[in-house]
Formats: sequence, structure tokens, C-alpha cells
Amino acid sequence: MMEHEQERMQQLLRQTMLPVAGQLSAELRRDLWPGMLKLLEARPVEVPWFDWALLAFTGVALIFFPALIPALLYQL
Repeated sequence: MMEHEQERMQQLLRQTMLPVAGQLSAELRRDLWPGMLKLLEARPVEVPWFDWALLAFTGVALIFFPALIPALLYQL
């Protein structure tokens, strides 16, 4: 690409890509990570009853049918 073509391309890009008004004000004024950590720490870990039921069913099935162990490990 010749230099004048490159300059023309830059000029066209500048015309189509207008600068964002107030670009500095669009940036975040503070870090959001500390607030996210507080939110994660405040929320207790809840395990639904269905997960416990699936775990119990899997345990019972593995006790009565030990041949399922390779199939279960394959799925993991």
C-alpha cells in the first residue's frame, strides 16, 4: 500500500469512527473488585436438595452395582 493510500485510509477511518464524547467520564470511577468480593463473601453457599438426592442415589447405586464405577469415572 502506498503512503498516500494509507493516509487516505486513516482519514476515512477518522471520519467514520467519531470520538466518544466524554470518553474519560465513561471510564469507571472506582474499582469494582472489592465490592464483588464483599458480595461473594456475604452470600452463603446453598446446595439444593436435588444435588443431595443425586449424590445419595449415586452412592447407593455404586454400593449395589460396583460395575458402574468405570462408567461413572468415564463420565467425569
